[in-house]
Amino acid sequence: DYHNPAGFNCRDETEFRNFIVWLEDQKIRHYKIEDRGNLRNIHSEDWPKSFEKYMKDVNCPFKIQERQETVDWLLGLAVRLEYGDNADKYKDSTPDGAKNADNTAKNAEPLINLDVNNPDFKAGVMALANLLQIQRHDDYLVMLKERLTQDAIAKASQSKEGLPVALEKHILGFDTGDAVINEAAQILRLLHIEELRELQTKINEAIVAVQAIIADPKTDHRLGKVGR
Repeated sequence: DYHNPAGFNCRDETEFRNFIVWLEDQKIRHYKIEDRGNLRNIHSEDWPKSFEKYMKDVNCPFKIQERQETVDWLLGLAVRLEYGDNADKYKDSTPDGAKNADNTAKNAEPLINLDVNNPDFKAGVMALANLLQIQRHDDYLVMLKERLTQDAIAKASQSKEGLPVALEKHILGFDTGDAVINEAAQILRLLHIEELRELQTKINEAIVAVQAIIADPKTDHRLGKVGR
Protein backbone atom coordinates (compact mmCIF):
# COMPACT_ATOMS: atom_id res chain seq x y z
CA ASP A 1 0.00 0.00 0.00
CA TYR A 2 3.02 2.30 -0.04
CA HIS A 3 2.41 5.37 -2.21
CA ASN A 4 5.66 5.16 -4.24
CA PRO A 5 7.12 1.64 -4.20
CA ALA A 6 8.72 1.84 -7.65
CA GLY A 7 10.49 5.15 -7.06
CA PHE A 8 11.58 4.60 -3.46
CA ASN A 9 15.21 5.50 -2.78
CA CYS A 10 16.57 4.46 0.60
CA ARG A 11 19.58 6.76 0.12
CA ASP A 12 17.34 9.83 0.19
CA GLU A 13 17.35 10.82 3.87
CA THR A 14 13.89 12.41 4.01
CA GLU A 15 12.29 9.65 1.96
CA PHE A 16 13.97 6.97 4.05
CA ARG A 17 12.77 8.48 7.34
CA ASN A 18 9.23 8.93 6.06
CA PHE A 19 9.20 5.34 4.90
CA ILE A 20 10.28 4.02 8.31
CA VAL A 21 7.53 6.05 10.01
CA TRP A 22 4.93 4.82 7.49
CA LEU A 23 6.06 1.21 7.96
CA GLU A 24 5.75 1.44 11.75
CA ASP A 25 2.44 3.30 11.68
CA GLN A 26 0.73 1.20 9.02
CA LYS A 27 2.22 -2.30 9.19
CA ILE A 28 4.58 -3.17 12.01
CA ARG A 29 2.98 -1.19 14.88
CA HIS A 30 5.58 -2.36 17.41
CA TYR A 31 5.21 0.83 19.50
CA LYS A 32 2.03 2.16 20.97
CA ILE A 33 0.79 5.28 19.19
CA GLU A 34 1.89 7.55 22.03
CA ASP A 35 5.41 6.09 21.95
CA ARG A 36 6.04 6.84 18.27
CA GLY A 37 6.70 10.58 18.71
CA ASN A 38 10.51 10.45 18.51
CA LEU A 39 10.37 8.24 15.40
CA ARG A 40 7.83 10.50 13.75
CA ASN A 41 9.97 13.61 14.32
CA ILE A 42 11.98 13.05 11.14
CA HIS A 43 13.53 16.55 11.20
CA SER A 44 15.10 16.06 14.63
CA GLU A 45 18.88 15.75 14.95
CA ASP A 46 18.27 12.87 17.33
CA TRP A 47 16.25 10.84 14.79
CA PRO A 48 19.18 8.47 14.02
CA LYS A 49 19.37 7.58 17.71
CA SER A 50 15.61 7.03 17.85
CA PHE A 51 15.81 4.83 14.78
CA GLU A 52 18.73 2.84 16.19
CA LYS A 53 16.72 2.20 19.35
CA TYR A 54 13.75 1.14 17.22
CA MET A 55 15.93 -1.36 15.37
CA LYS A 56 17.04 -2.88 18.66
CA ASP A 57 13.47 -3.02 19.93
CA VAL A 58 12.28 -4.99 16.87
CA ASN A 59 15.45 -7.16 17.01
CA CYS A 60 16.75 -6.09 13.60
CA PRO A 61 20.19 -7.73 13.16
CA PHE A 62 21.65 -4.99 10.94
CA LYS A 63 23.44 -1.78 11.76
CA ILE A 64 21.99 1.66 11.12
CA GLN A 65 24.47 2.21 8.29
CA GLU A 66 23.22 -0.86 6.42
CA ARG A 67 20.14 0.81 5.01
CA GLN A 68 19.31 -1.55 2.14
CA GLU A 69 19.59 -4.60 4.35
CA THR A 70 17.57 -2.90 7.08
CA VAL A 71 14.80 -1.96 4.66
CA ASP A 72 14.63 -5.54 3.33
CA TRP A 73 14.48 -6.96 6.86
CA LEU A 74 11.80 -4.53 8.04
CA LEU A 75 9.73 -5.25 4.92
CA GLY A 76 9.99 -8.97 5.68
CA LEU A 77 8.81 -8.33 9.23
CA ALA A 78 5.93 -6.20 7.95
CA VAL A 79 4.86 -8.90 5.48
CA ARG A 80 4.92 -11.55 8.19
CA LEU A 81 2.80 -9.42 10.51
CA GLU A 82 0.41 -8.46 7.71
CA TYR A 83 -0.05 -12.11 6.81
CA GLY A 84 -0.56 -13.09 10.44
CA ASP A 85 -3.35 -10.54 10.78
CA ASN A 86 -5.04 -11.59 7.52
CA ALA A 87 -4.11 -15.24 7.04
CA ASP A 88 -7.49 -16.25 5.61
CA LYS A 89 -7.25 -13.48 3.05
CA TYR A 90 -3.79 -14.34 1.79
CA LYS A 91 -3.48 -18.13 2.20
CA ASP A 92 -4.93 -18.89 -1.24
CA SER A 93 -3.25 -16.01 -3.06
CA THR A 94 -0.83 -16.63 -5.92
CA PRO A 95 2.21 -14.35 -6.21
CA ASP A 96 2.25 -12.15 -9.30
CA GLY A 97 5.64 -13.60 -10.18
CA ALA A 98 4.22 -17.14 -10.20
CA LYS A 99 1.32 -16.03 -12.41
CA ASN A 100 3.74 -14.41 -14.83
CA ALA A 101 5.89 -17.54 -14.77
CA ASP A 102 2.86 -19.68 -15.60
CA ASN A 103 1.91 -17.36 -18.47
CA THR A 104 5.48 -17.38 -19.74
CA ALA A 105 5.53 -21.18 -19.64
CA LYS A 106 2.26 -21.38 -21.55
CA ASN A 107 3.47 -18.90 -24.14
CA ALA A 108 6.69 -20.88 -24.49
CA GLU A 109 4.67 -23.98 -25.41
CA PRO A 110 2.82 -23.09 -28.62
CA LEU A 111 0.79 -26.32 -28.71
CA ILE A 112 -1.12 -25.31 -25.56
CA ASN A 113 -2.77 -22.32 -27.24
CA LEU A 114 -2.75 -23.73 -30.75
CA ASP A 115 -5.40 -22.24 -33.04
CA VAL A 116 -6.26 -24.88 -35.65
CA ASN A 117 -8.22 -22.32 -37.65
CA ASN A 118 -5.21 -20.06 -38.07
CA PRO A 119 -4.33 -19.67 -41.80
CA ASP A 120 -0.64 -20.11 -40.98
CA PHE A 121 -1.42 -23.41 -39.26
CA LYS A 122 -3.38 -24.64 -42.29
CA ALA A 123 -0.58 -23.63 -44.64
CA GLY A 124 1.93 -25.44 -42.42
CA VAL A 125 -0.14 -28.64 -42.48
CA MET A 126 -0.37 -28.51 -46.27
CA ALA A 127 3.37 -27.95 -46.58
CA LEU A 128 4.07 -30.83 -44.22
CA ALA A 129 1.68 -33.06 -46.16
CA ASN A 130 3.58 -32.32 -49.37
CA LEU A 131 6.88 -32.98 -47.66
CA LEU A 132 5.72 -36.32 -46.22
CA GLN A 133 3.77 -37.22 -49.37
CA ILE A 134 0.47 -37.55 -47.54
CA GLN A 135 -2.59 -37.63 -49.75
CA ARG A 136 -4.23 -34.19 -49.92
CA HIS A 137 -7.72 -33.74 -48.50
CA ASP A 138 -10.13 -30.82 -48.41
CA ASP A 139 -10.17 -31.03 -44.61
CA TYR A 140 -6.60 -30.56 -43.40
CA LEU A 141 -7.47 -32.14 -40.04
CA VAL A 142 -8.28 -35.39 -41.85
CA MET A 143 -4.73 -35.43 -43.21
CA LEU A 144 -3.41 -35.20 -39.67
CA LYS A 145 -5.66 -38.06 -38.57
CA GLU A 146 -4.26 -40.27 -41.33
CA ARG A 147 -1.08 -40.42 -39.30
CA LEU A 148 -2.94 -40.80 -36.01
CA THR A 149 -5.09 -43.89 -36.66
CA GLN A 150 -5.50 -46.45 -33.89
CA ASP A 151 -3.23 -48.90 -35.74
CA ALA A 152 -0.55 -46.26 -36.19
CA ILE A 153 -0.75 -45.22 -32.55
CA ALA A 154 -0.66 -48.83 -31.36
CA LYS A 155 2.35 -49.56 -33.54
CA ALA A 156 4.14 -46.44 -32.37
CA SER A 157 3.45 -47.39 -28.75
CA GLN A 158 5.29 -50.70 -29.13
CA SER A 159 8.72 -50.32 -27.59
CA LYS A 160 11.62 -51.47 -29.75
CA GLU A 161 15.23 -51.79 -28.83
CA GLY A 162 17.81 -50.81 -31.36
CA LEU A 163 21.12 -49.13 -31.94
CA PRO A 164 21.44 -45.33 -31.88
CA VAL A 165 21.65 -43.73 -35.31
CA ALA A 166 23.81 -40.72 -36.20
CA LEU A 167 21.52 -38.63 -38.41
CA GLU A 168 24.36 -36.49 -39.70
CA LYS A 169 25.78 -39.55 -41.47
CA HIS A 170 22.61 -40.05 -43.52
CA ILE A 171 22.11 -37.81 -46.54
CA LEU A 172 18.55 -36.57 -46.93
CA GLY A 173 18.83 -35.75 -50.63
CA PHE A 174 16.92 -32.46 -50.42
CA ASP A 175 16.79 -29.36 -48.26
CA THR A 176 13.58 -27.92 -46.79
CA GLY A 177 15.28 -24.76 -45.63
CA ASP A 178 14.62 -25.62 -41.98
CA ALA A 179 17.11 -27.65 -39.93
CA VAL A 180 14.42 -29.08 -37.64
CA ILE A 181 12.24 -30.22 -40.56
CA ASN A 182 15.32 -31.68 -42.28
CA GLU A 183 16.04 -33.76 -39.20
CA ALA A 184 12.40 -34.86 -38.94
CA ALA A 185 12.46 -35.88 -42.60
CA GLN A 186 15.63 -37.92 -42.01
CA ILE A 187 13.96 -39.74 -39.13
CA LEU A 188 10.83 -40.44 -41.21
CA ARG A 189 12.94 -41.74 -44.07
CA LEU A 190 14.82 -44.11 -41.78
CA LEU A 191 11.56 -45.36 -40.31
CA HIS A 192 10.22 -45.88 -43.83
CA ILE A 193 13.31 -47.89 -44.74
CA GLU A 194 12.79 -50.02 -41.63
CA GLU A 195 9.21 -50.71 -42.69
CA LEU A 196 10.38 -51.67 -46.19
CA ARG A 197 12.89 -54.09 -44.68
CA GLU A 198 10.16 -55.68 -42.57
CA LEU A 199 8.00 -56.02 -45.68
CA GLN A 200 10.89 -57.57 -47.63
CA THR A 201 11.46 -60.03 -44.79
CA LYS A 202 7.81 -61.11 -44.92
CA ILE A 203 8.01 -61.47 -48.72
CA ASN A 204 11.11 -63.63 -48.40
CA GLU A 205 9.36 -65.79 -45.80
CA ALA A 206 6.40 -66.24 -48.15
CA ILE A 207 8.72 -67.21 -51.03
CA VAL A 208 10.49 -69.76 -48.85
CA ALA A 209 7.16 -71.25 -47.80
CA VAL A 210 6.01 -71.56 -51.42
CA GLN A 211 9.32 -73.11 -52.46
CA ALA A 212 9.00 -75.65 -49.67
CA ILE A 213 5.62 -76.73 -50.99
CA ILE A 214 6.86 -77.02 -54.58
CA ALA A 215 10.00 -78.88 -53.61
CA ASP A 216 8.11 -81.51 -51.58
CA PRO A 217 5.19 -82.64 -53.80
CA LYS A 218 2.92 -85.49 -52.87
CA THR A 219 2.37 -88.16 -55.58
CA ASP A 220 -1.10 -89.63 -56.14
CA HIS A 221 -0.51 -92.73 -58.32
CA ARG A 222 -4.25 -93.25 -58.81
CA LEU A 223 -4.60 -89.96 -60.62
CA GLY A 224 -1.39 -90.49 -62.54
CA LYS A 225 -0.08 -87.01 -61.67
CA VAL A 226 2.17 -85.28 -59.22
CA GLY A 227 0.89 -82.58 -56.87
CA ARG A 228 -1.44 -81.82 -53.98
